[in-house]
Amino acid sequence: MKTVFVLFDSLNRHMLGCYGGTRIPTPNFDRLAARTRVHDRHYVGSLPCMPARRDLLTGRLTFLHRSWGPLEPFDNAFPELLKTRGVHSHLVTDHYHYWEDGGATYHNRYSTFDFVRGQESDPWKAMVQPPWERLREKYHERQLSNDPISKFLPHVINREFIREEKDFPSVQCFGQGFEFLDTNRQADNWFLQIETFDPHEPFYAPARFKEPFKTGWNGPIRDWPRYGRVDELPEEANELRANYYAVVALCDFLLGQLLDYFDRYDMWKDTALVVTTDHGFLLGEHDFWAKNRMNMYEEIVHIPLFTHDPRSPGSSRTTRLTQSIDMAPTFLDLYGIEPPAETEGSSLLRDGDREATIYGYFGGAVNVTDGRYTYHRFPTDLKTQEIYQYTVMPSHLNRLFTPEELSAATLAAPFNWTKQVPLLKVPVIERSPMYSNYGPGSLLESDTRLYDLKTDPGQERPLVDPAVEARMVGLMRGLMASNDAPSEAYSRLALGHVA
Repeated sequence: MKTVFVLFDSLNRHMLGCYGGTRIPTPNFDRLAARTRVHDRHYVGSLPCMPARRDLLTGRLTFLHRSWGPLEPFDNAFPELLKTRGVHSHLVTDHYHYWEDGGATYHNRYSTFDFVRGQESDPWKAMVQPPWERLREKYHERQLSNDPISKFLPHVINREFIREEKDFPSVQCFGQGFEFLDTNRQADNWFLQIETFDPHEPFYAPARFKEPFKTGWNGPIRDWPRYGRVDELPEEANELRANYYAVVALCDFLLGQLLDYFDRYDMWKDTALVVTTDHGFLLGEHDFWAKNRMNMYEEIVHIPLFTHDPRSPGSSRTTRLTQSIDMAPTFLDLYGIEPPAETEGSSLLRDGDREATIYGYFGGAVNVTDGRYTYHRFPTDLKTQEIYQYTVMPSHLNRLFTPEELSAATLAAPFNWTKQVPLLKVPVIERSPMYSNYGPGSLLESDTRLYDLKTDPGQERPLVDPAVEARMVGLMRGLMASNDAPSEAYSRLALGHVA
């Protein structure tokens, strides 16, 4: 068996033509849909970026126990499981979070890996004295800062070195994927993951991809929206959206190159292909930009998924309720490997369905959907809730846990999925580096809501229906119990005692 897995970042399902999108031509995603199984009810698990990848690699939900952090020693990462069974796993990525404190254990699980530099705030190019006068004229004031620890500074410096289409990290990423295929296409037992940070912000694409979406904007570069409520003038908001469209068009083009490669070498007959993303991105819907700050709306959590198994080729659509934790057992199943006992996900190659699925940010709501309704249950008070991080790898996104955080840590008994390993139980405090970045202090919405996706697909009118809410609470509790959620996960949501 051979597998190519393409993972985009922040790719909006509702923008793709094969999912009903009309804002952007996506001919190659449409092409992909014509050769694969299109999953119509596929959802995220833990968010944002690295929590989503921990779910994807391990087949387990992690947001009830941990925020952004590394793979833990007891985690079952499918690339390493493949490696131990003689399947060569190779990662090509420009997703620089793998090389930070909170992601540094992920790429080492693959047999080999390539890293393409230059996306977003990747600390790539060294420029001790940037040309501030020129840069201030070039960029909008909201995406430029001369603070040496600003996330904007590395990007504007990197961008000085990304001038031609061949320089763009996503273009290089796919190019290195093709190099792997040229070398190994005729071999057997390999798994290739082509992962690009695009279309994640900042929305920077080669000029030819922006041309169809020009808005007439004559101001400085405006392609990096803030995380939060929309307060820009309409013309500025339109420019931000247009730049996202341009990067999606670039992603569609790169996907087309891969499909051309599959066609040229008739790889459809012996190579599995899976294409998905980690989460979506708000572009003004619900009056918000981005993610992390608001309720987990469908635009963020209902994501695209395309699968091709060469043993049963053809196009189809499925309404089976699936989730990112299904990826690991599916990849293992392609190679005839049984998933570990701790796995929560299910192989998409086998019959079956789930009644519901839960998803969330650590410290925020626990959210549940059965495909018809979504229910978002928040703590009464985000700032006073009792919540702990469970880990033996105490690092955040790009820094270690602070001594202040760890000073109150205690040792917790193992969970049923940690292979008898006890864990540090670290209280979440407001001074934690994650608290107001992607933790409970970052949320601008915190009211519990129920939505009916059939009558209100845009989630504009919260539903009051005690019977439906009670059923969704029951589904939520059952899935939390299956995940061996900590006891305070129930009390913080006023769900009563653990059964």
